[in-house]
Amino acid sequence: MHVEGADLATLDLQHHKVLADMRNSGPIVWLEAIGGWVVLSRDLAVAVMRDAETFTVDDPRFTTAMVVGPSMLSLDGSEHRRHREPFAAAFRPSDVMSRDADRIANLAHSLVSELQPHGRAELRRDLAGPLAVAVAAGSLGLDEQPADVLLGWYDLIVAGVDAVSRGEALTATAREAFDSLAAALRKVAGRSDTMLSTLVDAMSETELVSNAAVFLFGGIETSEGMTANALHHLLSNPEQLATVRGDRSLIEAAVEESLRLEPAAARVDRYATRAVELGGVSIAAGDFVAVSLAAANRDPQHFADPGRYDVRRPNARTHLAFAQGPHVCIGSTLARLQTRAAVEAVLQLLPDIYLTAAVETTGIVFRKPVALAAAWSV
Repeated sequence: MHVEGADLATLDLQHHKVLADMRNSGPIVWLEAIGGWVVLSRDLAVAVMRDAETFTVDDPRFTTAMVVGPSMLSLDGSEHRRHREPFAAAFRPSDVMSRDADRIANLAHSLVSELQPHGRAELRRDLAGPLAVAVAAGSLGLDEQPADVLLGWYDLIVAGVDAVSRGEALTATAREAFDSLAAALRKVAGRSDTMLSTLVDAMSETELVSNAAVFLFGGIETSEGMTANALHHLLSNPEQLATVRGDRSLIEAAVEESLRLEPAAARVDRYATRAVELGGVSIAAGDFVAVSLAAANRDPQHFADPGRYDVRRPNARTHLAFAQGPHVCIGSTLARLQTRAAVEAVLQLLPDIYLTAAVETTGIVFRKPVALAAAWSV
């Protein structure tokens, strides 16, 4: 089904309304604003993500690869497995829990403790962001690299990817930022006490740097958004907040429901390798196919009252926030740990915290609050 849809500005500011309106035209629709198909139903989203032979990421239009080089993010088939499996092995859930759980809990507690005497903070910038940087950098062995330097490189690289996606040339500053990051990663890989040092025999130095870069910046962007979104949902729903305060064992469920309601990565992009019928429409070889995780997570055929935040929702964990198929997120355990730790620390150390301003969540690909201003008694 071809629909007029909305322009990108409207899709950004009225994301879920636009997606809900599009759903009225079918489970998959053509959106002129992005020049491709948008998959809206959960079942079709799963089908596309699990079929990497028909719906691939390995396409020249995949702009991240133009900046950081080929990686597990932009490859499929045997090459994807060769790039991904060493990292996936290093981030097995059991290993992450034993290696990182205490470190992350202590980081979150320390950050909230530093905020507590001030009586107010902007929780995305002052808590979610610094925690995401510390966790992602620490996991790769970049602990000694100042957070502001890492974020500076990150901002320039993301700006470079954005420029390339708009058909512009890669900026010199983006290339220099990536070169600086690459040098830091090579130095870490040369140390015997880091996770990256265990991967040097599995791939070339260039491949190691490219994959570490996408892991690092994917971890920063989506983990910051995940934590900020979870705090937003809890603090803006007093009844749900009271429920979790009364039963801290519900923190995990509260985080999963937040992931369902507002996944930090709202979509994943694929390209059709052949002509195929999907959801009643004919997709041509080469067509761009955007899988809307945001829409799939609010599919009314799967989730009752999908726009409501409910920490006791029985099937919340069937969300698709971490994707599925061969590109399922290898950092999901790490991300879950830090968001749970942040929520736990906030509830423990800031018992009467409340939001002080309206919250606006924006983004088409990555979704998080613009700001999350909060206050509490000192």
